[in-house]
Amino acid sequence: MARYSIDDIRFGIGRFPRVELIARPTALRKLERLTEALQGPEIYIKRDDLTGLAFGGNKSRKLEFIIRDALDKGCDTLITWGSLQSNWCLQLAAAATKYGIKPVLVLFRSYDLPPGYDGNMLLERILGAEMRIMEPPVRGKVVKLEDTVALMNEIAREERGKGRKPYIVPVGGSLVAGDMDKPLGAVSYVEAFAEMLGQTRALGFVPDAVVHATGSGGTQAGLLVGAEALTDACRVVGISVSDDKDTFAGFVAEIAGAVHRVMDLGPMPSRKDIIVFDDYMKDGYGKVNQEVANVLRFVFAKEGIILDPVYTSKAMIGLIDLVRKGYFKAGEKVVFFHTGGTPALFPNRDKLIEFLEP
Repeated sequence: MARYSIDDIRFGIGRFPRVELIARPTALRKLERLTEALQGPEIYIKRDDLTGLAFGGNKSRKLEFIIRDALDKGCDTLITWGSLQSNWCLQLAAAATKYGIKPVLVLFRSYDLPPGYDGNMLLERILGAEMRIMEPPVRGKVVKLEDTVALMNEIAREERGKGRKPYIVPVGGSLVAGDMDKPLGAVSYVEAFAEMLGQTRALGFVPDAVVHATGSGGTQAGLLVGAEALTDACRVVGISVSDDKDTFAGFVAEIAGAVHRVMDLGPMPSRKDIIVFDDYMKDGYGKVNQEVANVLRFVFAKEGIILDPVYTSKAMIGLIDLVRKGYFKAGEKVVFFHTGGTPALFPNRDKLIEFLEP
């Protein structure tokens, strides 16, 4: 039996103050032609790429709580980090600027891209965000948290020396680190699960599974806590875009535990409930390949929906493959969360065209 109602979750979320950034609820609809093409489960999509801030994306939900926390603490500068084309960094910069807060973005060259301003970096430049481009110790998504926070602390000291009051936000906005003392980003995805569940119940069903791209753990942790609290058996399936499943499951477990503590939701999900597939990273984080190009074209042509090349394309590759392997059964109902990131298409245009040209 589900332990809580949607109203219980909404009441609990109401204890966390926030600003208004997004249009909610985001749309949910059935992918009719994709469902027909795959001849497996019924597939639905939750359009969190249409949250309304900048180009939209899942980070907008998280930032409603984070921006409020920074304002309540009297901060006037937000410092965070990500890869060159980080959707998180763009969303944070847009939210911060909207509320009169200075954004400082540390952008790591996690993968090769053409030089110059394009995609998210172009938008950050238009916003006037401070951008510090750096080489990571190793190529890939994750830089050790302790090393990165130490670097952010140095930047914070510089900002304090200029008379400013900085607030360090961990990448993805969910880890309890920096100046964030609660897993605010993940809390927002407990609410997102409740929002989605209200929509699916209105259509007459509870989903058997939710599938999404998992990159820093917060979205998956929030969805998992929501699923455990509100349903009997909805699986939350993360398709990793960057790290092996054991490493990633550890991130999700840590964040989910923190969410349970601040929301007082009783027993935590067990480690066996954390489902991560690391089979679809292929060439590594941010690497565009033939499969990515093909799935972008396939979904765009079937449904008129544009995925991004770093996150949602790999999640969709995973979903399609898992349907074909029988992991998702005919008659089941699966919701795919579109988490945004589409500006990253443009700096990858040359590679995409190369793979799509006959």
